Amino acid sequence: MRAMRIADSAGRPVLIEQDIPRPAPGPGEVLVRVRAAGVTPTELAWYPSSHTRNGDPRPGAVPSHEFCGQIAEIGGGIEESWAGQEVYGMNDWFADGALAEYCVTRPEWIAPKPRHLGYAEAAAAPIGALTAWQGLFGRAKLQPGERVLVHGGAGAVGSFAVQLARSHGADVTATASPRNFDFVTALGANHVIDYKAAPFENQVRDLDVVFDAVGGDTLRRSWGVLKPDGRLVTIAADNAATADARTKKAFFIVEPNRAQLVEIGRLLDAGTLRAVVDAEVPFSRAAEAYAGTVERHGRGKLVVVLEPF
Repeated sequence: MRAMRIADSAGRPVLIEQDIPRPAPGPGEVLVRVRAAGVTPTELAWYPSSHTRNGDPRPGAVPSHEFCGQIAEIGGGIEESWAGQEVYGMNDWFADGALAEYCVTRPEWIAPKPRHLGYAEAAAAPIGALTAWQGLFGRAKLQPGERVLVHGGAGAVGSFAVQLARSHGADVTATASPRNFDFVTALGANHVIDYKAAPFENQVRDLDVVFDAVGGDTLRRSWGVLKPDGRLVTIAADNAATADARTKKAFFIVEPNRAQLVEIGRLLDAGTLRAVVDAEVPFSRAAEAYAGTVERHGRGKLVVVLEPF
């Protein structure tokens, strides 16, 4: 089968297309015929992309850990009801992803595909929606009526954070560029801040929650806009190895979760949530998608669509 795999080129990770054997699902696993896969460009350089869980080298990993497709084969111990189902989901970071004709996954990492979404829309949802869900509800314990600031409100994660926070009854402020003001407002933001025009900390204060998808100086300045008992969560990769105890507590990495995917799918089908596809590219342009050379609008997710080969 055709697949994109990670290889080193002059010390930096790049994608190369290869023909590799079609994987077979083991006990407790299923094989998915991939129809679309979401792009997270930074994952090429992440530790799980080059190492196994026990620290050994991991050459030739397949990226794109969120996907949509159809169950093509089931392994031992799996109920027959999974056979042929259309599903969407997110693989564990140490497992191979879905930038291939087929990928192996587990039932606890997937859920039925939202019926009213196309393949690309469904593939754009798992990581962003799960990250927003786990950050707002699992980590920050967001309550109705609280005031929330979402940094990067138009992005793949921020767009879901805005929607979920607003649907939960929060008062939502989001940062965005002026060209995305109307877009972020349509997602549900009560207030939108131009992060380039003036420091956001001059415009908001006494917040209950900050959801940071930017990191760096934006994160450092965010502590000052919280209430004394306010909570901050960050997903910015530059905080993964931080030595700062406060930032270390705020940082988290999303994990697959079937129950949450089921609820997210219900909200997507009901129209309460919207999956935003920034751009679609064919499999032949997947390397460009990861290299950042595909034209985008800064809204939602870039998705690779796999047509039948």
